Amino acid sequence: MPVSGIPSRCAIVTGGGSGIGLAVARRLAADGLGVVVTGRRAAVCEAAAAELEAGGHSAEAVAADVGEPDDAERVVAATRERFGAVDVLVNNAGIGDSAPVLEETPEGWERVMRTNLTGAFLMARAALPALIERGGCVVNVSSVNGLLAGPGWAAYCTSKAGLLMLTRSLAHDYGPRGVRANCVCPGWVRTPMGDADMEEVARRRGIDRESAYALTHAENPLRRPAQPEEVASVVSFLAGPDAAYVNGVALPVDGGTSVVDPTAAGHFG
Repeated sequence: MPVSGIPSRCAIVTGGGSGIGLAVARRLAADGLGVVVTGRRAAVCEAAAAELEAGGHSAEAVAADVGEPDDAERVVAATRERFGAVDVLVNNAGIGDSAPVLEETPEGWERVMRTNLTGAFLMARAALPALIERGGCVVNVSSVNGLLAGPGWAAYCTSKAGLLMLTRSLAHDYGPRGVRANCVCPGWVRTPMGDADMEEVARRRGIDRESAYALTHAENPLRRPAQPEEVASVVSFLAGPDAAYVNGVALPVDGGTSVVDPTAAGHFG
């Protein structure tokens, strides 16, 4: 850390108060970056920033809705005011509400797109001038469901697939100006959101949550969900100097889910 006490690099983590976002904020702070934690729930973001500060790291909480253009600009301005620059943008904010197309409403569709995709676009647009100045990078948190369709998850899957193409567009358009853009595609992760989904599976199947996790990972080569820290470690790599020539990548962090042919299950092997 510089003599001034301000870290030499800093990151914005959207949806950074819980789940994957909190694990990413912790990891990047441990890597020596200053971290701005942002999300809609002010108390959750403040608690995350306070935890990082208590651990001797530099952190700031900024309550914001990244789906609002003015809020996205405000987050970037607050980051530059606190740390003087923006080196890393991690677009992690997301929601999982979804339904099959015939059951989805225009309002529900728009709500998912606004948070999962438009929010990432607005944050990237707001942060790009600062990232260009520093030769920074964007890491988007997509999903294995940006690659593979899930049952009745039309809006969610479409938003995450759109995030993959946003990543590639950023990589293509701003690579010549020194900005890299990559994304991670997690499968199931043990987060509050993942646990809630497993509780619903458990309710429908008449089993407990752990049995639901086991059921949903029966064909996963590692036979388990990820821990948030395992996703955060990949984000750390993509945001760091060891990934200096990695650009435009969509990297599954799914234990091998995306390599499995479900039509072969139970017939061969």
